[in-house]
Amino acid sequence: MKVNLYDFDKTIYYGDSSVNFYIYCLKKKPIIFIYLFEFIIYYLLYKLNINTKEKAKEKIFKYVTKFDNIDKLIEEFWKININKIKDYYKDKDHSNDIIISASPEFLLKLICNKLQVKDLIASPIDKHTGLYHGKNCYGIEKVKRLKEKYKNIEVIEAYSDSLSDIPMLSLANTSYLVKKNKIIEYKNIGK
Repeated sequence: MKVNLYDFDKTIYYGDSSVNFYIYCLKKKPIIFIYLFEFIIYYLLYKLNINTKEKAKEKIFKYVTKFDNIDKLIEEFWKININKIKDYYKDKDHSNDIIISASPEFLLKLICNKLQVKDLIASPIDKHTGLYHGKNCYGIEKVKRLKEKYKNIEVIEAYSDSLSDIPMLSLANTSYLVKKNKIIEYKNIGK
């Protein structure tokens, strides 16, 4: 099976969808601002190797507990933000595309369905509790999750905005770095 791999945030979406969704929810309930302080503390502890990235991110995603209908908020959010999908991606057939992202699966699932992508692999965060039920889908974890799900694939193209995705980019016949609207072939992977 031949596939193309895409990171989501800043690759096919202008900005960071998790941050944008938090800000969208913050406008609905400003009280969720308190979770930002907890996140900052836990993020610093993560940077000091005292806790995990998952524990830090759980502190910010805890805001979902303040909403009764998170699915409705996600739907409203994507109605407003679908225009942030980059033009180069909108105009393609996505039936062979797998989006692999560190953003929460619950946030990206709807937009991936609308774009009719083949599959989504993203961070497994519970949309009702904000807690992880697995690892943050970042760096080498993207490749591990892909290989767990798909045994026999050929990656034709891979796209990302970040060098943290070199493990994913190195799977492809051709890899691209995406910087705003510029797509540059990335050859320095060391195959």
